Amino acid sequence: MSQFFARLTPKQKQCLATIQTPYYLLDERAIIDNLSITQKVCHESGAKALLALKCFATWGVFESMKPYLHGTTSSSLKEVRLGKECFGGETHAYSVAYADHEIKEVLGYCDKIIFNSINQLKRFGQLAHDKNIPVGLRLNPQTSNSSFIIADPARPFSRLGEHDVESIMAIADQITGVMIHNNCENTDFEAFSQSLTDIESRFGELFHRLEWISFGGGIHYIDQNYPLDKFINRLKDFSETYGVQIYLEPGEASVHQGAVLVASVLDVMYNNKPLAVVDASIEAHMLDLLIYRQSSPLAYVNETTYDITGADFDGTSVDETSVRVYGKSCLAGDIFGDYTLNEPLKIGDKVAFGNAAAYTMVKKNWFNGVDMPSIVIIRQDGEIMIQRQFDYEDYKASLS
Repeated sequence: MSQFFARLTPKQKQCLATIQTPYYLLDERAIIDNLSITQKVCHESGAKALLALKCFATWGVFESMKPYLHGTTSSSLKEVRLGKECFGGETHAYSVAYADHEIKEVLGYCDKIIFNSINQLKRFGQLAHDKNIPVGLRLNPQTSNSSFIIADPARPFSRLGEHDVESIMAIADQITGVMIHNNCENTDFEAFSQSLTDIESRFGELFHRLEWISFGGGIHYIDQNYPLDKFINRLKDFSETYGVQIYLEPGEASVHQGAVLVASVLDVMYNNKPLAVVDASIEAHMLDLLIYRQSSPLAYVNETTYDITGADFDGTSVDETSVRVYGKSCLAGDIFGDYTLNEPLKIGDKVAFGNAAAYTMVKKNWFNGVDMPSIVIIRQDGEIMIQRQFDYEDYKASLS
């Protein structure tokens, strides 16, 4: 994360110093660094890549992202509409379950539609066929590369996709493709490849009858140690074996380390160890930290760049050499992390938390009425612009 701030010019730093915290700061250059890897994968393997809007939907940077991706994939009516209106390219629609009142509108925006279950396919598939929209089905291979049960699509009693081969083959003539999403930030190529081999052993006969297959997201091929050539060859061989178009759905892989959350220290305290309170909140602004019980990497304090990952903790640490940074909501566990710094934090200090692009802005909320972070973008040419600011009227309008 240190690179994020290291390449800021004095003029850019001066500009940022005038912006009221809290704010998400996106760097188009960092995002394009990721997308360049995706572009290479697609060019050499023949795969196509779609931005997963469930992970990142900040449309203010879509223009810069478009040249590197083939379109978007969605999880709801609102997402598929956003993809169609603001991104373009191929627009794939998926939902765990479509409602009767929304399916026709979804079909008005999408180029492909993927149903989560055979029941949904039977209810709505003909409507898609009547519009000549390719139809797909989500498969659940009942295995996954996820270390978090909350994010594991193959968890016991999962509702995510169909797993019975006989039932799926019975409706194979009604679909042209399938989606398989069973990775979660998986940096292990061998695990991905072995999992795919297992999937082929179960569904290979079906794959020969299809035109396209999506491997979903969660494949962290942008990791600096990832064997990219092996990944590219695995995709290419799979595509040639079954005669299918492969789709990837990079969410985190598109925007990894592409944004930070900038906040100010409002108060400092001491309770068996140094404490600091900032004008942001994990509950409201980086919700995945709370969901997955993780802490945020600290990327910046005043004029100092860091590469500090907040250690996972159980909330009971009494290590007096570190400072615990709290959010300002009333939730007792609103904790960004424990950090060992060169100097104690002081009221008025600026801090920035890393990895604030994926699953942050799409999950932000108005808990406690805490100020919603503005969205600030560093453009490719270095220009800094405030894309959006939020006020009381936005908070009021979110309620009733």
